[in-house]
Amino acid sequence: MLEALGERLGAIFDRLANRGRLSESDVADVLREVRVALLEADVALPVAKDFVNRIRERAVGTDVLTSLTPAQSVVKIVYDELVALMGGATARLTFSDTPPTVYLMVGLQGSGKTTHAAKLALRLKEQGRRSLLVAADVYRPAAIDQLKTLGKQIDLPVFDQGQGDPVAIARDGVAEARRLGIPTVIIDTAGRLQIDEPLMAELERIKAAVKPTEILFVADAMTGQEAVNVARAFNERLAITGVILSKMDGDARGGAALSIHHLTGAPIKFVGVGEKVSALEAFHPDRLAQRILGMGDVLTLIEKTQSVYSESQAEDLAKKLRSSQFSLDDFLEQLRQVRKMGSMNDLVKMIPGLSKALPKMEIDERDVSRIEAIICSMTRRERERPDVLNGSRRKRIAVGSGTQVADVNRVVKQFEASRQMMKQFGNMKKGRMPRLPMGLGR
Repeated sequence: MLEALGERLGAIFDRLANRGRLSESDVADVLREVRVALLEADVALPVAKDFVNRIRERAVGTDVLTSLTPAQSVVKIVYDELVALMGGATARLTFSDTPPTVYLMVGLQGSGKTTHAAKLALRLKEQGRRSLLVAADVYRPAAIDQLKTLGKQIDLPVFDQGQGDPVAIARDGVAEARRLGIPTVIIDTAGRLQIDEPLMAELERIKAAVKPTEILFVADAMTGQEAVNVARAFNERLAITGVILSKMDGDARGGAALSIHHLTGAPIKFVGVGEKVSALEAFHPDRLAQRILGMGDVLTLIEKTQSVYSESQAEDLAKKLRSSQFSLDDFLEQLRQVRKMGSMNDLVKMIPGLSKALPKMEIDERDVSRIEAIICSMTRRERERPDVLNGSRRKRIAVGSGTQVADVNRVVKQFEASRQMMKQFGNMKKGRMPRLPMGLGR
């Protein structure tokens, strides 16, 4: 998502960096290219125009044009404006002072309301807040069953009254949560294939009946500018308080993420980044702007690391590395932990400078599975002492893992290289680019 925009902007600023002082015509040429790049990324035309105009006002000042590093100054301005365009500070959920807190999920059919209701419930559960899911979509076939299945998957209750009145179901669901002492209610409402008056009227009645703490609009990022138009229509009738962008892991051009806040005033609060019920992340405008401009995203990388590594695990690993006791079993465990963090190609993009240094690098996820098969085909002694791996042993391992002897040789070399990973990444401070751990770059 937004990868093409990042590449376009990166190329524009790289050319800018080769120039000395900038003139107003230089800035105008750059901004013309930036505007085209935004439009190609499916950013709404009014948003692209306003964005470029704000940059122009700041970039033609004497501080930039006479700066010794004008290109860096322009990039800083673009970064600041990107962050502002997407809402500035990270927007957080609002909780009611008098429980239950009620979140009303709205949007068109197919946007992912039901799935993201469960994703939100799981996220709140992980933070210690129990939720009651309310099945108020009585029109879509199997919508109630889908919510029940998701509720069972995340071990949270689902309130439903079958094919009844959605307004009564929502109202009774809130009453049930109050009776049971459940602090949060998430109401899954019906969508339509397009905005229509009956849908909006029904949602207005539900809003009046339950007085939601927040109205969260679920927008399909794959629909581009259309998602913005739909969000604006919902906002005019319901005054939405936040947006969840679904399918942000797809090949969407990303225009919705850059347009939706500007045109509705509603902040993006979460993004869906996969099909799993755990694939919901808080939306950070500053971090996305950094990734668009090739600056990496260290904070998200740290958070992902902390989600799969405990402090004690990190200490044990450090001790093994210092004492040269790091074995192929440990190597395999690190592989499996890293896979839990998501796509390795995405992780590489979070490391500042690495994606620019290796712009065409692609990591084949099948390489990881191949490494895992090879290590699992080794005996315990071979994993603990790779130096015993002679020719016959390597041939046996290749047959057992369905690979070639050359693949086994490569894994052993990659393992030895991984022992030096921490030292090599330390060299980044000195300006030297380390080899990728596990030799997965192609």
